[in-house]
Amino acid sequence: MVDQPREDPRGALVRPYAVTRGRTEPRQDIALEAVLVADPAAVQESRFAGHDKHRIATVCENRAQSLAEIAAYTRLPLGVARVLVADMVAEGLLTLHSAAPVEAYEERMELLERVLSGLRRL
Repeated sequence: MVDQPREDPRGALVRPYAVTRGRTEPRQDIALEAVLVADPAAVQESRFAGHDKHRIATVCENRAQSLAEIAAYTRLPLGVARVLVADMVAEGLLTLHSAAPVEAYEERMELLERVLSGLRRL
């Protein structure tokens, strides 16, 4: 899929690579389901970090959002959202919570194995 240019609020088209200053790889790998939150102070600080970062912080203000949800709510291409969110985590504007602790993963795997076993018996 090719990232399409998007409308800037000021009316000009902005290419996705221009938003990330040409970067296509995030500073750190963030899973689509990773949970991110911004506190009110970070939202205020993000006003000086740029329009897109402020929109992302506003979406995450006191509400846990996944990377996929952030991209959808802000209408940013997923690759662009991933780069900006990684920058914001590094800058302290967003708090990253892992999608699920290892214990929860193991519990889910056990549940899925029981479900699969039950389906096979049918």
